[in-house]
Amino acid sequence: MIQVSGVGLRYGDRKLFEDVNIKFTPGNCYGLIGANGAGKSTFLKILSGDIEPQEGHVSMGKDERLSVLKQNHFEYDEFNVLDTVVMGNKRLWEVKAEKDAIYAKEDFSDEDGMRAAELEGEFADLNGWEADSEAATLLNGLGIGDELHYMQMADLEGSDKVKVLLAQALFGKPDVLLLDEPTNHLDLKAIKWLEEFLINFENTVIVVSHDRHFLNKVCTHIADLDFSKIQIYVGNYDFWYESSQLALKMAQDQNKKKEEKIKELQAFVARFSANASKSSQATSRKKMLDKIELEDIKPSSRKYPFINFQIGREIGNDVLTVDGLSATQDGEVLLKDVRFMMNKEDKIILLGSPLAKTALMDILMDQRQADSGTFKWGVTTSQSYFENDHDKYFTGSEKTLVEWLRQYSPEDETESFLRGFLGRMLFSGEEVKKSPSVLSGGEKVRCMLSKMMLANSNVLLLDEPTNHLDLESIQALNEGLIRFKGAMLFTSHDHQFIQTIANRVIEIQEDGTILDKQLTYDEFLEWKEAQGIK
Repeated sequence: MIQVSGVGLRYGDRKLFEDVNIKFTPGNCYGLIGANGAGKSTFLKILSGDIEPQEGHVSMGKDERLSVLKQNHFEYDEFNVLDTVVMGNKRLWEVKAEKDAIYAKEDFSDEDGMRAAELEGEFADLNGWEADSEAATLLNGLGIGDELHYMQMADLEGSDKVKVLLAQALFGKPDVLLLDEPTNHLDLKAIKWLEEFLINFENTVIVVSHDRHFLNKVCTHIADLDFSKIQIYVGNYDFWYESSQLALKMAQDQNKKKEEKIKELQAFVARFSANASKSSQATSRKKMLDKIELEDIKPSSRKYPFINFQIGREIGNDVLTVDGLSATQDGEVLLKDVRFMMNKEDKIILLGSPLAKTALMDILMDQRQADSGTFKWGVTTSQSYFENDHDKYFTGSEKTLVEWLRQYSPEDETESFLRGFLGRMLFSGEEVKKSPSVLSGGEKVRCMLSKMMLANSNVLLLDEPTNHLDLESIQALNEGLIRFKGAMLFTSHDHQFIQTIANRVIEIQEDGTILDKQLTYDEFLEWKEAQGIK
């Protein structure tokens, strides 16, 4: 259990938190959500003690241990992998180190013997004899095999370091577990393992993540950070989002009878409760959903961009033919004899190595030459491309956002039109006078999406469009692409984004060839598992 009492924090004139009073209880997993810059990571640092609040305090139960996912990937470079994980329990590591130091003495005294006996007792109480075995189990679950356990952290790849630090945070059954973006750099198998671990974790978890599928799987509650306050809601992210949007719609519809509103809310809660999965955590969530009072469901003040891709021309049956494309880079085979046809109803998720996926998209958009092979777009098609690396569109630009966007408008639109367009993408007031070169990563993505929307293309190519976006923008983009009437080829690491959009999967394999299946993402994963394909 961890309790926050009257916490407040300011940075200059900016108020991050004010009189926050909240209790996080055992057996629950809380998804901490809020707009970019709202202070989610700062709040986790307050909980961990890394930052002292200016007002109020944080308390835990007596003798309870808190564990945090470390963000410094170089902090443990001098240690081996297994020891780094065990260091997640600081007291256990201290006992082990002192015990080993005593036994290493040449002049072992009676006092040393007595102290060693004390340490042996505490070591056993802390489950020290099983520590290496537990650490190895965590590492293997996250995809760090036995052959890496005694390597130095300095010698690991960056993605493997992240997994080791995650295992460190999970080690030793902490009473409170704080996780800031734990799925970053994890592969699908590791994410699935982490989901199951947290679903079965019996203590308190507080997690920040932009992965909605992950939040939906593991969270029993959502902690919404808004207006410097934190409000707790029962349920996962989808329940919070859909119920808050429904409540907002009803609040705006003054003509609707109160009884009809109540019935609609009751039906919504019942539907969501009935759809709870069969895991033990979700079952307890279902019981909590059944107890929700209607006044607990409140409209969200969160702002969502309006993302809506219209097509300027109906797309014909002949969309794209790819015939024998091959490409290499620095001697590495990226694509090998790739062949497929794209249909007008296709929304294709492209899986595989980032280099190979980007290479294929760049070739299809004439930004890179293939080593061999051809491709041909249908005469009725028009394409818009969201590039993974789009900084070149913003570097050195001294234009205002309005001027920047005007250059991508098919017609010379008026300033009022462009201002309105940017306003729907959450650039309001004086923000439209910003220079594009000073924009944040998320703002640049929203600008690139605005550029694409103005083009009215009937084929979209999107290479990791959710990178840098907050949950609200990801949600809006997700819904906008579900509504899109054209064809699409895209990449993403967001499970829910892929599952709700794609109706076809093309996976570029290690040898550069492709697997092509007319399946949803989840169906494709099930098919691969049934076939024994990794």
